Amino acid sequence: MNEELRSKIVQFRDNRDWGQFHTSKNLAVSISIEAAELLELFQWAKDDELGQVIEDKRDQISEELADLSIYLTLMSHDLGIDLIKAIEGKLETNNRKYPVAKAKGSARKYTEFQSD
Repeated sequence: MNEELRSKIVQFRDNRDWGQFHTSKNLAVSISIEAAELLELFQWAKDDELGQVIEDKRDQISEELADLSIYLTLMSHDLGIDLIKAIEGKLETNNRKYPVAKAKGSARKYTEFQSD
């Protein structure tokens, strides 16, 4: 994450003295709630309707993604986790779990590749 943007997010929170409410548990709960709000925008849509749903609700989707990103940024900041490094590490792990030769075009879980 861009350091300037991270600082703006933290400053916005700190200026309002909301840090007192942002325990790890509360931030994790908020992330889950915001993810559910994002999911709600797609509720009941059939696969062939997704393009239209995205077009019609793009602004709402954008806001929910922003909310998720803000809470993720605050939680990683408060826990001293470099989110970019964490993502890079997870990509390396997933690269090992899901080798292209076995995973390309497949929705199988990595544990299913062990039998191949």
